[in-house]
Amino acid sequence: MSASVTKCIGILTAGGDCPGLNAAIRGIGKAALGTYGIQVVGIASGYQGLINNQTRLLTSDDFSGILTAGGTILGSSREKPFGKGDGDALADEKPQLILDTYRKLHMDCLVCLGGNGTQTTAYKLTELGINCIGLPKTIDNDLAETDVSFGFHSAVDIATEAIDRLHTTAHSHNRIMVVEIMGHKAGWLALYSGVAGGGDVILIPEIAYDPEVIAEHLINRARRGKQFSIVVVAEGAKSVEEAKRREAEKKARKKGKAVKEQANGAAPSAGYKVAKEIEELTKMETRVTVLGYLQRGGIPSPFDRLMATRFGTEAVHLLAKGRYNRMVCFQEGEITSVPLKKVAGRTKHVPQDHELIRCARLVETCFGDQCPGE
Repeated sequence: MSASVTKCIGILTAGGDCPGLNAAIRGIGKAALGTYGIQVVGIASGYQGLINNQTRLLTSDDFSGILTAGGTILGSSREKPFGKGDGDALADEKPQLILDTYRKLHMDCLVCLGGNGTQTTAYKLTELGINCIGLPKTIDNDLAETDVSFGFHSAVDIATEAIDRLHTTAHSHNRIMVVEIMGHKAGWLALYSGVAGGGDVILIPEIAYDPEVIAEHLINRARRGKQFSIVVVAEGAKSVEEAKRREAEKKARKKGKAVKEQANGAAPSAGYKVAKEIEELTKMETRVTVLGYLQRGGIPSPFDRLMATRFGTEAVHLLAKGRYNRMVCFQEGEITSVPLKKVAGRTKHVPQDHELIRCARLVETCFGDQCPGE
């Protein structure tokens, strides 16, 4: 076996599940055990497992047959140990409980598979003296410092197939079909699947939309004999009016002013809101499909299996050298790594001049800010 500075690691998967987690666990585990003889501790239910010491030693058998499996063999949770924890008696103790478990099991490093929240928590743990390595996992593809996260391409495949299937119903019934895609803060998934699926309108959080512009575009399509349309809406899409209100609220909070909370207990999701606006302005029959958790489920695509495996084995190279407190990433076609500090608390948004947006506009896709050709 090759020499390694690191002797024992813990692996956890936190946040929402996504395709490729098991492939990444396999890449880490097989390389750690088989090549370097590093002891691998599996941590159940994300950071919750560290708080409660829900752990077990993993063997080579645990990594057998999981490359193509969806979900995560370790389980996950959205536990945020540095959160405010309203009503949680253990809120203030959680970071210390994590540190106690880390020391009790004689770990040299935690390998944390997850998205923005997971990587931010990992960075905060490094400030307590816990070594961490992050792997970028999110179907939203909104992690900073990496061109792509595993899980994203599988979700694009699923969302695109759904859009493809909606085309036939839209065409058969001369309807406008609105499909809501995940992406609360960033529109990467809606953009990629929308372009791949031939969406006539694509709405993403980064570009505030005008309902009148959307209506005009759809009416123009109908006048040209195109009696059906596909509207792809990211769950975080917002109108110009909403964007202005949120910006005003943000500025008010910065100045310490009280902000009246909007009543949203029965507020419709973005897809239903957009559909209602379209139907009111165009008088065209409109239907909504919300893909929801379907986008996160199932087996990973070949691309994500490869990416997750490459991320996992690169993490082990870092572990063997004792290079901690970094996130493995993909930049300009190469697997590399960056300090966790550069990732924590950041979101990678779609630039408004992104090449794919320019490409989509050239094929008459409307982003709600202007009609094609303007």
